[in-house]
Amino acid sequence: MRILTLSEDTKKDILTNLLKRSPNSYGEYEGRVAAIIDDIKARRDEAVFEYTKKFDGYDLNAENILVTDEEIKAAYDEIDPKLVDIIRKALVNIRDYHAKQKRNSWFDANEKGTILGQKITPLKRVGVYVPGGKAAYPSSVLMNVVPAKVAGVDEIIMTTPPSKDGKIYCGTLVAAK
Repeated sequence: MRILTLSEDTKKDILTNLLKRSPNSYGEYEGRVAAIIDDIKARRDEAVFEYTKKFDGYDLNAENILVTDEEIKAAYDEIDPKLVDIIRKALVNIRDYHAKQKRNSWFDANEKGTILGQKITPLKRVGVYVPGGKAAYPSSVLMNVVPAKVAGVDEIIMTTPPSKDGKIYCGTLVAAK
């Protein structure tokens, strides 16, 4: 949070500074983002590896793209056990909440023989993006993965950017496990 003392100087630029964060100013990025997406669609993994090097500073490749069991074990060794307990409690709370939202299929027939109903089918596979860097929070994993698990999604693929040394924040790995 920023606190500004209102003066003639701060008053004249306050609206301009506030509008810099407005969705109306995002248009300047659209072309760049669209070009990156098109490049990834065309060159797939090769492009992802290049952008990871460019934006995250890590040399990602086919050999190191997946998290290993050793990395998960190291995350458990590194993380404060109190945080593991908090993650586990949060997981239970999130799971219980979303379980109450779960709907079941139902079918009914009226006297004319018309069958009415609703078939609930979870998606087979979903992708989850979890922010990294300064925005690496275990809750981002839990709030995205747990509802999908409760819904019955068979396969959940999670992605998160690595740090410059290729590591994933230990809380993110523990929450994902």
